[in-house]
Amino acid sequence: MIPPALATGRLTLVANAMAREILVSQDGKATGVSYIDKTTGTEQQVRARAVVVGGSTCESTRLLLNSLSRRFPKGLANSSGVVGRYLVDSVGSSGVGYVPALQKVPPHNHDGTGGMHLYTPWWKYDRKNEFLRGYHLEFGGGREMPGVGEFHGVAEHYEGYGASLKRQCRDLFGAFIGLAGRGEMIPNPHSYCEIDPEVVDKWGIPVLRFHFKFGENEIKMAHDMQETFRAIVEAVGGTYVTRTEATGDLPYGLDRGGSVIHEVGTVRMGNDPRTSPLNGFCQAHDVKNLFVTDGACFVTNPDKNPTLTILALSWRASEYLLDQARKGEL
Repeated sequence: MIPPALATGRLTLVANAMAREILVSQDGKATGVSYIDKTTGTEQQVRARAVVVGGSTCESTRLLLNSLSRRFPKGLANSSGVVGRYLVDSVGSSGVGYVPALQKVPPHNHDGTGGMHLYTPWWKYDRKNEFLRGYHLEFGGGREMPGVGEFHGVAEHYEGYGASLKRQCRDLFGAFIGLAGRGEMIPNPHSYCEIDPEVVDKWGIPVLRFHFKFGENEIKMAHDMQETFRAIVEAVGGTYVTRTEATGDLPYGLDRGGSVIHEVGTVRMGNDPRTSPLNGFCQAHDVKNLFVTDGACFVTNPDKNPTLTILALSWRASEYLLDQARKGEL
Protein backbone atom coordinates (compact mmCIF):
# COMPACT_ATOMS: atom_id res chain seq x y z
CA MET A 1 0.00 0.00 0.00
CA ILE A 2 2.98 2.34 0.36
CA PRO A 3 3.78 2.96 -3.37
CA PRO A 4 0.26 4.21 -4.28
CA ALA A 5 0.23 6.35 -1.13
CA LEU A 6 3.57 7.90 -2.08
CA ALA A 7 2.22 8.55 -5.58
CA THR A 8 -0.37 10.94 -4.12
CA GLY A 9 2.39 13.28 -2.98
CA ARG A 10 0.74 13.51 0.43
CA LEU A 11 2.81 10.95 2.31
CA THR A 12 6.10 11.64 4.06
CA LEU A 13 8.19 8.71 5.24
CA VAL A 14 10.54 9.26 8.18
CA ALA A 15 13.07 6.44 8.20
CA ASN A 16 15.25 5.27 11.11
CA ALA A 17 12.78 6.66 13.64
CA MET A 18 12.26 4.72 16.88
CA ALA A 19 8.97 5.86 18.42
CA ARG A 20 9.37 6.53 22.14
CA GLU A 21 6.14 8.16 23.26
CA ILE A 22 2.80 9.42 21.99
CA LEU A 23 2.39 13.02 23.08
CA VAL A 24 -0.88 14.28 24.57
CA SER A 25 -2.29 17.69 25.40
CA GLN A 26 -3.76 18.73 28.73
CA ASP A 27 -7.23 17.92 27.45
CA GLY A 28 -6.14 14.33 26.74
CA LYS A 29 -5.87 14.42 22.96
CA ALA A 30 -2.94 12.95 21.05
CA THR A 31 -0.81 15.72 19.55
CA GLY A 32 2.04 13.79 17.95
CA VAL A 33 4.87 11.35 18.50
CA SER A 34 8.28 11.71 20.11
CA TYR A 35 10.92 9.51 18.48
CA ILE A 36 14.63 8.80 18.55
CA ASP A 37 16.50 9.45 15.31
CA LYS A 38 18.56 6.26 15.15
CA THR A 39 21.20 7.82 12.92
CA THR A 40 21.99 10.71 15.28
CA GLY A 41 20.61 9.51 18.62
CA THR A 42 18.67 12.75 19.03
CA GLU A 43 15.05 13.00 20.08
CA GLN A 44 12.65 14.49 17.56
CA GLN A 45 8.93 15.18 17.45
CA VAL A 46 6.29 15.08 14.75
CA ARG A 47 2.94 16.78 15.30
CA ALA A 48 -0.42 15.47 14.10
CA ARG A 49 -4.16 16.02 14.36
CA ALA A 50 -4.64 12.23 14.70
CA VAL A 51 -2.25 9.40 15.52
CA VAL A 52 -2.57 5.90 14.06
CA VAL A 53 -0.41 3.25 15.73
CA GLY A 54 0.56 0.22 13.64
CA GLY A 55 3.90 -0.99 14.95
CA SER A 56 2.81 -4.65 15.29
CA THR A 57 0.97 -6.05 18.29
CA CYS A 58 3.67 -5.96 20.94
CA GLU A 59 5.51 -2.83 19.81
CA SER A 60 2.26 -0.88 19.68
CA THR A 61 1.48 -2.08 23.19
CA ARG A 62 4.94 -1.07 24.32
CA LEU A 63 4.49 2.42 22.87
CA LEU A 64 1.16 2.93 24.65
CA LEU A 65 2.47 1.67 27.99
CA ASN A 66 5.52 3.91 27.70
CA SER A 67 3.33 6.95 26.98
CA LEU A 68 2.84 8.06 30.58
CA SER A 69 1.37 11.31 31.80
CA ARG A 70 -0.56 12.71 34.76
CA ARG A 71 -3.77 12.03 32.87
CA PHE A 72 -2.70 8.51 31.85
CA PRO A 73 -0.49 7.15 34.67
CA LYS A 74 -0.97 3.51 33.57
CA GLY A 75 -0.20 4.20 29.92
CA LEU A 76 -2.03 5.95 27.13
CA ALA A 77 -5.63 4.82 26.50
CA ASN A 78 -5.35 2.41 29.42
CA SER A 79 -8.05 3.49 31.86
CA SER A 80 -9.37 -0.09 31.53
CA GLY A 81 -6.03 -1.50 32.69
CA VAL A 82 -6.09 -4.17 29.98
CA VAL A 83 -3.49 -2.77 27.57
CA GLY A 84 -0.98 -5.61 27.30
CA ARG A 85 -3.47 -8.20 28.56
CA TYR A 86 -4.93 -11.22 26.77
CA LEU A 87 -1.95 -11.78 24.50
CA VAL A 88 -2.52 -14.72 22.17
CA ASP A 89 -0.59 -16.56 19.48
CA SER A 90 -1.69 -19.33 17.15
CA VAL A 91 -1.72 -22.77 18.75
CA GLY A 92 0.96 -24.76 16.96
CA SER A 93 2.21 -28.32 16.95
CA SER A 94 4.13 -30.19 14.27
CA GLY A 95 5.50 -33.57 13.28
CA VAL A 96 7.32 -35.58 10.63
CA GLY A 97 6.29 -38.70 8.74
CA TYR A 98 8.38 -41.17 6.73
CA VAL A 99 6.64 -42.35 3.54
CA PRO A 100 8.48 -45.17 1.71
CA ALA A 101 6.46 -44.62 -1.48
CA LEU A 102 8.15 -41.24 -1.91
CA GLN A 103 11.51 -42.97 -2.30
CA LYS A 104 10.27 -44.36 -5.61
CA VAL A 105 9.58 -40.93 -7.07
CA PRO A 106 12.21 -40.16 -9.74
CA PRO A 107 14.47 -37.34 -8.56
CA HIS A 108 13.70 -34.02 -10.19
CA ASN A 109 14.05 -30.34 -9.42
CA HIS A 110 11.59 -29.38 -6.68
CA ASP A 111 13.03 -25.92 -6.14
CA GLY A 112 10.52 -23.13 -6.48
CA THR A 113 9.34 -20.03 -4.69
CA GLY A 114 9.91 -21.63 -1.29
CA GLY A 115 7.61 -21.87 1.69
CA MET A 116 4.81 -23.52 -0.27
CA HIS A 117 2.67 -26.16 1.40
CA LEU A 118 -0.64 -27.94 1.11
CA TYR A 119 -3.45 -26.58 3.23
CA THR A 120 -6.40 -28.33 4.84
CA PRO A 121 -9.04 -26.07 6.43
CA TRP A 122 -10.83 -26.99 9.64
CA TRP A 123 -12.96 -30.01 8.84
CA LYS A 124 -14.30 -31.11 12.24
CA TYR A 125 -16.49 -28.08 12.91
CA ASP A 126 -19.68 -30.20 12.87
CA ARG A 127 -18.37 -32.82 15.31
CA LYS A 128 -18.11 -32.99 19.06
CA ASN A 129 -14.50 -32.22 19.95
CA GLU A 130 -12.74 -32.07 23.30
CA PHE A 131 -11.75 -28.44 22.72
CA LEU A 132 -13.27 -25.18 21.52
CA ARG A 133 -12.67 -23.62 18.10
CA GLY A 134 -10.51 -25.39 15.54
CA TYR A 135 -7.29 -25.62 13.56
CA HIS A 136 -6.03 -26.08 10.02
CA LEU A 137 -3.25 -28.28 8.67
CA GLU A 138 -0.17 -27.36 6.68
CA PHE A 139 2.02 -30.07 5.20
CA GLY A 140 4.64 -30.53 2.52
CA GLY A 141 7.91 -32.13 1.55
CA GLY A 142 10.01 -32.78 -1.54
CA ARG A 143 13.60 -32.44 -2.66
CA GLU A 144 14.23 -28.76 -2.31
CA MET A 145 17.78 -27.47 -2.07
CA PRO A 146 19.21 -29.02 1.13
CA GLY A 147 19.96 -26.66 3.97
CA VAL A 148 22.57 -26.79 6.71
CA GLY A 149 21.87 -29.75 9.01
CA GLU A 150 19.42 -31.29 6.54
CA PHE A 151 20.65 -34.84 7.07
CA HIS A 152 21.49 -34.86 10.76
CA GLY A 153 18.74 -37.44 11.33
CA VAL A 154 20.24 -39.77 8.74
CA ALA A 155 23.67 -39.40 10.28
CA GLU A 156 22.22 -40.28 13.70
CA HIS A 157 20.60 -43.49 12.46
CA TYR A 158 23.24 -44.84 10.06
CA GLU A 159 26.89 -45.42 10.78
CA GLY A 160 29.43 -44.63 8.12
CA TYR A 161 30.88 -41.76 6.16
CA GLY A 162 31.80 -40.87 2.62
CA ALA A 163 30.09 -42.66 -0.26
CA SER A 164 28.01 -45.04 1.88
CA LEU A 165 26.55 -42.22 3.97
CA LYS A 166 25.86 -40.21 0.81
CA ARG A 167 23.89 -43.14 -0.61
CA GLN A 168 21.75 -43.27 2.52
CA CYS A 169 21.12 -39.53 2.32
CA ARG A 170 20.11 -39.75 -1.34
CA ASP A 171 17.91 -42.78 -0.70
CA LEU A 172 15.95 -41.06 2.09
CA PHE A 173 16.00 -37.54 0.69
CA GLY A 174 12.44 -36.52 -0.17
CA ALA A 175 10.84 -39.45 1.65
CA PHE A 176 9.72 -37.37 4.63
CA ILE A 177 6.78 -35.02 4.95
CA GLY A 178 6.36 -32.31 7.52
CA LEU A 179 2.99 -31.59 9.10
CA ALA A 180 1.92 -28.62 11.19
CA GLY A 181 -1.28 -27.50 12.82
CA ARG A 182 -2.33 -23.91 13.44
CA GLY A 183 -5.29 -23.31 15.74
CA GLU A 184 -7.16 -20.69 17.72
CA MET A 185 -6.01 -19.90 21.23
CA ILE A 186 -8.59 -18.85 23.80
CA PRO A 187 -7.46 -15.60 25.51
CA ASN A 188 -6.59 -15.99 29.17
CA PRO A 189 -5.49 -13.58 31.93
CA HIS A 190 -2.16 -15.39 32.41
CA SER A 191 -0.79 -14.35 29.01
CA TYR A 192 0.24 -10.72 28.83
CA CYS A 193 3.10 -8.27 28.39
CA GLU A 194 4.12 -5.35 30.57
CA ILE A 195 6.91 -2.80 30.77
CA ASP A 196 10.06 -4.26 32.27
CA PRO A 197 10.97 -2.13 35.29
CA GLU A 198 14.72 -2.50 34.73
CA VAL A 199 15.60 -3.27 31.10
CA VAL A 200 15.79 -0.69 28.30
CA ASP A 201 16.80 -0.95 24.65
CA LYS A 202 19.85 0.70 23.07
CA TRP A 203 17.93 3.99 22.78
CA GLY A 204 17.00 4.01 26.45
CA ILE A 205 13.36 3.05 25.92
CA PRO A 206 11.92 0.49 28.39
CA VAL A 207 11.23 -2.90 26.79
CA LEU A 208 8.45 -5.41 27.32
CA ARG A 209 8.47 -8.32 29.73
CA PHE A 210 6.34 -11.30 28.70
CA HIS A 211 4.21 -13.81 30.58
CA PHE A 212 2.63 -16.62 28.59
CA LYS A 213 0.60 -19.69 29.42
CA PHE A 214 -1.45 -22.08 27.32
CA GLY A 215 -4.69 -23.35 28.83
CA GLU A 216 -6.22 -26.82 28.86
CA ASN A 217 -8.06 -26.01 25.64
CA GLU A 218 -4.80 -25.49 23.74
CA ILE A 219 -3.27 -28.67 25.19
CA LYS A 220 -6.26 -30.71 24.05
CA MET A 221 -6.06 -29.12 20.62
CA ALA A 222 -2.35 -29.98 20.27
CA HIS A 223 -3.13 -33.57 21.29
CA ASP A 224 -5.75 -33.76 18.55
CA MET A 225 -3.25 -32.36 16.05
CA GLN A 226 -0.72 -35.06 16.89
CA GLU A 227 -3.34 -37.80 16.53
CA THR A 228 -4.36 -36.36 13.16
CA PHE A 229 -0.76 -36.22 11.92
CA ARG A 230 -0.27 -39.85 12.85
CA ALA A 231 -3.49 -40.91 11.13
CA ILE A 232 -2.58 -39.12 7.89
CA VAL A 233 0.91 -40.59 7.70
CA GLU A 234 -0.25 -44.11 8.49
CA ALA A 235 -3.10 -43.84 5.97
CA VAL A 236 -0.56 -43.39 3.15
CA GLY A 237 1.55 -46.31 4.31
CA GLY A 238 4.09 -44.29 6.23
CA THR A 239 5.53 -44.19 9.74
CA TYR A 240 4.97 -41.22 12.02
CA VAL A 241 8.38 -40.60 13.56
CA THR A 242 7.64 -37.68 15.91
CA ARG A 243 7.30 -38.46 19.61
CA THR A 244 5.70 -36.04 22.07
CA GLU A 245 4.93 -36.14 25.78
CA ALA A 246 1.59 -35.49 27.45
CA THR A 247 3.24 -33.54 30.26
CA GLY A 248 5.90 -30.88 30.68
CA ASP A 249 6.02 -27.22 29.74
CA LEU A 250 4.88 -27.87 26.16
CA PRO A 251 2.63 -30.96 26.06
CA TYR A 252 2.00 -32.72 22.76
CA GLY A 253 4.63 -30.71 20.96
CA LEU A 254 3.06 -27.30 21.53
CA ASP A 255 5.10 -24.55 19.94
CA ARG A 256 6.35 -22.07 22.49
CA GLY A 257 4.24 -18.90 22.69
CA GLY A 258 5.49 -16.34 20.17
CA SER A 259 7.23 -18.84 17.90
CA VAL A 260 4.38 -18.95 15.35
CA ILE A 261 4.62 -15.11 15.28
CA HIS A 262 0.85 -14.62 14.96
CA GLU A 263 0.70 -12.66 18.21
CA VAL A 264 -2.42 -10.49 18.52
CA GLY A 265 -4.57 -9.00 21.26
CA THR A 266 -3.29 -6.73 24.08
CA VAL A 267 -5.18 -3.61 22.89
CA ARG A 268 -8.46 -5.27 22.12
CA MET A 269 -11.65 -3.84 20.68
CA GLY A 270 -14.92 -3.81 22.62
CA ASN A 271 -18.03 -1.79 23.39
CA ASP A 272 -17.26 -1.32 27.09
CA PRO A 273 -14.45 1.17 27.92
CA ARG A 274 -14.05 -0.55 31.29
CA THR A 275 -12.87 -3.79 29.67
CA SER A 276 -11.39 -2.76 26.31
CA PRO A 277 -9.11 0.09 25.16
CA LEU A 278 -10.61 0.40 21.63
CA ASN A 279 -14.05 0.56 20.08
CA GLY A 280 -15.12 -1.40 17.01
CA PHE A 281 -13.35 1.04 14.67
CA CYS A 282 -9.94 0.65 16.39
CA GLN A 283 -10.44 4.05 18.02
CA ALA A 284 -9.32 4.51 21.62
CA HIS A 285 -12.17 5.01 24.05
CA ASP A 286 -10.02 7.37 26.12
CA VAL A 287 -8.42 9.34 23.26
CA LYS A 288 -10.73 10.01 20.31
CA ASN A 289 -7.97 10.93 17.85
CA LEU A 290 -5.88 7.83 18.58
CA PHE A 291 -6.27 4.59 16.59
CA VAL A 292 -4.50 1.21 16.83
CA THR A 293 -4.83 -0.74 13.60
CA ASP A 294 -2.49 -3.72 13.79
CA GLY A 295 -3.01 -7.12 15.39
CA ALA A 296 -3.19 -5.56 18.86
CA CYS A 297 -6.86 -4.69 18.26
CA PHE A 298 -7.93 -8.33 17.85
CA VAL A 299 -10.15 -9.90 20.49
CA THR A 300 -9.03 -13.38 19.54
CA ASN A 301 -7.05 -14.97 16.74
CA PRO A 302 -8.69 -17.65 14.58
CA ASP A 303 -6.59 -20.36 12.99
CA LYS A 304 -5.78 -18.16 9.96
CA ASN A 305 -2.82 -15.85 9.51
CA PRO A 306 -3.93 -12.41 10.75
CA THR A 307 -2.40 -10.22 8.01
CA LEU A 308 -5.37 -9.85 5.67
CA THR A 309 -7.71 -9.17 8.59
CA ILE A 310 -5.31 -6.48 9.81
CA LEU A 311 -5.46 -4.85 6.36
CA ALA A 312 -9.27 -5.01 6.29
CA LEU A 313 -9.60 -3.52 9.78
CA SER A 314 -7.07 -0.80 8.91
CA TRP A 315 -9.01 0.16 5.80
CA ARG A 316 -12.25 0.28 7.80
CA ALA A 317 -10.66 2.34 10.55
CA SER A 318 -9.18 4.76 8.01
CA GLU A 319 -12.56 5.44 6.43
CA TYR A 320 -14.07 5.96 9.87
CA LEU A 321 -11.24 8.31 10.86
CA LEU A 322 -11.78 10.45 7.76
CA ASP A 323 -15.52 10.54 8.36
CA GLN A 324 -15.06 11.59 11.98
CA ALA A 325 -12.53 14.24 10.98
CA ARG A 326 -14.95 15.77 8.45
CA LYS A 327 -17.62 15.92 11.16
CA GLY A 328 -15.21 17.55 13.59
CA GLU A 329 -15.57 14.69 16.06
CA LEU A 330 -11.85 14.13 16.63
